[in-house]
Amino acid sequence: MTDRNEIDTRFTVAGTDIEEVKRKNAESGLSYKEVLEQLAKTGGYGTKAYSDTNVEQVKKQIHKHLH
Repeated sequence: MTDRNEIDTRFTVAGTDIEEVKRKNAESGLSYKEVLEQLAKTGGYGTKAYSDTNVEQVKKQIHKHLH
């Protein structure tokens, strides 16, 4: 027999099964943060905070012919 409290925490007021939503979200693909990280790695506007690019190294590479 299912505890009433368990039912109250598993479903929203509208009747949505929270555990089912969590399961589907886990199977759905990239998270918001993962998308931002991917954009930063492949080039995307406003993604500097997520980038692992060494800016100084890139500058040296670009300007190496000037020295």
